[in-house]
Amino acid sequence: MDHTSNDESSSRRPRIPAWLEFPLLIVGAFFVAFLVKTFLVQAFYIPSGSMEDTLQVGDRVLVNKVVYRTRAVERGDIIVFDGTGSFISGPVVEPDVSPIERVTRLLGDIVGLAPPRDTDFIKRVIGVGGDRVVCCDSEGRITVNGVPLDERDYLYRNNPPSKQSFDVLVPEGTLWVMGDHRSASADSRAHMGEPGGGFVPVDHVIGRAFAVVWPFSQAQILEIPATFEQPALVDSNP
Repeated sequence: MDHTSNDESSSRRPRIPAWLEFPLLIVGAFFVAFLVKTFLVQAFYIPSGSMEDTLQVGDRVLVNKVVYRTRAVERGDIIVFDGTGSFISGPVVEPDVSPIERVTRLLGDIVGLAPPRDTDFIKRVIGVGGDRVVCCDSEGRITVNGVPLDERDYLYRNNPPSKQSFDVLVPEGTLWVMGDHRSASADSRAHMGEPGGGFVPVDHVIGRAFAVVWPFSQAQILEIPATFEQPALVDSNP
């Protein structure tokens, strides 16, 4: 019986031309990045000052897209969500762009260089379904289920919790969200008179922002502020 040596078998295998190896490596890397961005983690660019000083214009944040498959959205989370039907009323018209522009946009999305879509927003969760959120108590603090929030750790300097009074009961399956720069944030308060009442459906949440990764001087982990861990508030979970 004839035997073919390993060396002979290897020599018969088709080889990838050297000039093609690098382009294929790049394509493979972007494909892996695309899968990660689609299912696991996505980088987002911060286009406005509505979350200052926590997030600055131009920051890149990483958003965990699977965390809410294992736990519910919590008060204090910073979330990215699709505002269609809550912050944006009416149909959304997608601009007509060329295939090259679509590819460029996709690559920018993967690495967090492209600006967010007009329907994407980033805010902090103040109330979840079943919560009563009120502004404000006698000391000017927002309360959740009667528990006052100490927001000094994350509110923009010299901003009050809200200049606009409100008293809302958050419907089940929705969220009440606000920016940390309250005087510069068109958040749930700005949409109270619209059909969605300013409430964001939980199923429109894209994910939780958990880290700032660029610029390096701003790099940080985005923790839930301590005020949302108050026993009285935790015990009031709906």
